[in-house]
Amino acid sequence: MMTMSRTRAVSRIFIYLILIAGSIVMLFPFAWLLRSSFMSTAQIFIFPPEWIPRPFEWRNYTDALTIVPFGRYFLNTMTIELFAVTGVVLTSAMAGYSFARLKWPGRNMMFGLVLSALMMPYAVTLIPTFTLWKSLGAINTYLPLIIPAWFGGGAFNIFLLRQFFSTIPKDLDEAAYMDGANPLTVLWRILVPLSMPAIIVITIFTFIGTWNDFLGPLIYLSDGDKYTLALGLASFKGMYNAQWGYLMAASTAVVAPIVLLFFVAQRYFIEGITLTGIKG
Repeated sequence: MMTMSRTRAVSRIFIYLILIAGSIVMLFPFAWLLRSSFMSTAQIFIFPPEWIPRPFEWRNYTDALTIVPFGRYFLNTMTIELFAVTGVVLTSAMAGYSFARLKWPGRNMMFGLVLSALMMPYAVTLIPTFTLWKSLGAINTYLPLIIPAWFGGGAFNIFLLRQFFSTIPKDLDEAAYMDGANPLTVLWRILVPLSMPAIIVITIFTFIGTWNDFLGPLIYLSDGDKYTLALGLASFKGMYNAQWGYLMAASTAVVAPIVLLFFVAQRYFIEGITLTGIKG
């Protein structure tokens, strides 16, 4: 018994050491970014590297965020976020509910087609989609970045909610129907409140994907006043590639909200992924 306990303890310590080493490797780029954001260009490239800025260059943040209108870029990004996240949550919930609860001809075949979209590279539809939006006169507007979110919200989101809805007992639906409820009432009053972990996961995924989206704004936006944070950061890099302190400060400011969001919502994120397909 003692030998088995020691073996388990040694194995656990070994696993923890591997996880700690992996965490250090993964956190190293972010730590380098953070320390460099408070340094001058000369201090960043000192060898051996210094980890404590001497002195702290606080002006890197104020200068970097005022030289280029990052406030405007933030408002543009949040405008897209508001409509995109809302559209994805609403339409993916309705589509997932339809595949999980409603019976209609060709449902399984259509769900298979939806899943096949997961295997289709984004580049395959890039040119036809651009041609479509160009013919509609929507280039240099936010419509190509918002409207697709209102048509199902993506195959993965539909699949995730469909799996989660399928694990909820159908007795709840039948009881609601007996009380005179319709399918939409069942969805929004019963299934959605019980599926909040999955809804939160989809919200986080959509928010992060929209926040980090670079290719979409690059293709459809040409007016600098309409740039998003990702596109504005890329243009800032082109203008101030020699000012590494400014670039690091601007990059840290753009990354910080995503890191904060993950730490705040990580409990719901892990819960939603874990319970999908298991709860029942």
